[in-house]
Amino acid sequence: MKCRRLEADEWDEFDHMVDSSQWGAVLQTSAWGKLKHHTGWEPQIFVVTDDDQILAGAMVLLREMPGIAAPIMYSPRGPVADPEAASPLKSLTDGVREFGEERGAVLWKVDPAWEVSEAGETGGHGALSALGFRRQPTGDDFGGVQPRFVMRMPVAGRSRDDILMDMHSKTRYNIRLAKRRGVEVIEGTTLEDVDTFYRLLEITSERNDFGVRGQPYFENLYQEVISSGWGKLFLARYEDEMIAGTIGLRTSRCVWYLYGASANRHRNVMPNYALQWSMILWAKEEGCEVYDLRGVSGDLDPDNPLYGLYRFKKGFGAELVELVGEFDLVLRPVLYRLYRSAEPIYRSLQSMLGDLREGSG
Repeated sequence: MKCRRLEADEWDEFDHMVDSSQWGAVLQTSAWGKLKHHTGWEPQIFVVTDDDQILAGAMVLLREMPGIAAPIMYSPRGPVADPEAASPLKSLTDGVREFGEERGAVLWKVDPAWEVSEAGETGGHGALSALGFRRQPTGDDFGGVQPRFVMRMPVAGRSRDDILMDMHSKTRYNIRLAKRRGVEVIEGTTLEDVDTFYRLLEITSERNDFGVRGQPYFENLYQEVISSGWGKLFLARYEDEMIAGTIGLRTSRCVWYLYGASANRHRNVMPNYALQWSMILWAKEEGCEVYDLRGVSGDLDPDNPLYGLYRFKKGFGAELVELVGEFDLVLRPVLYRLYRSAEPIYRSLQSMLGDLREGSG
């Protein structure tokens, strides 16, 4: 068993493992690394093999820390490994640690797609802690780089009627209302469609008062990730006008809702419900096990301002799932303390890491 860094012409091997793994996510693929390369991140891929079989791996992104000539390393939704298999995980950690020390990195941040059980127990916490990782408190809302609480629903082996019947009656009504009103969902297949989606995203950003990345990011997302088969762009059309859109990612196991946007006009014809239903059906057509509606707050108090997002996603029959959260492997303690304590640098870093956040407009 050994850990090695893959050359670019070997990255397809890792992508195949990510696609088939129950802990795999598109944010760990080489396509996502290529997307992030456009924004200044350097992707590297490490795998642990035994008899040419990949047992564990991680796509690691590197970028210099603002104000300090030293990089950080980050694996969004990585590593891709069995949390109960200690030896491959240790070998992977040792390999990435050695690489990070050679590059003078401050830390390696990870947030693997490992679920916490209903009893609040997971082998993931102990496995990472035993390797020297420090768990990072991110709160119950959206304090981390990736959301710790997500909404997921099973789709494998279920008919359309089964899925609809598990939804809230108001959600079913809105899906059917969109169909009766003539809302049509189509797949976006050109950069012109990306432009249409981005214009809708800008409207959504202004209406809901949040920032968005520039349009080139979404063009690169389309070219590097969607065109490589890891996602789709959906647009909702009503009376010859595009009024809403979504972007989803997929592996062979799961479809994720990534971004959503809508116009101010014609919201009463419920295009967002039509889009979500189309993405659920896409997950079924792909033979996926799960449809993931992405992040919500873990604080389910109805008075929480984020409770409406939970209620919307719960309406589709999704259930709350807690993931293990963020962990840091500290490689340069002095600079790490500066990173944690110097607020201006820390906020700048968090903003930079936000460039990797999975969003939902």
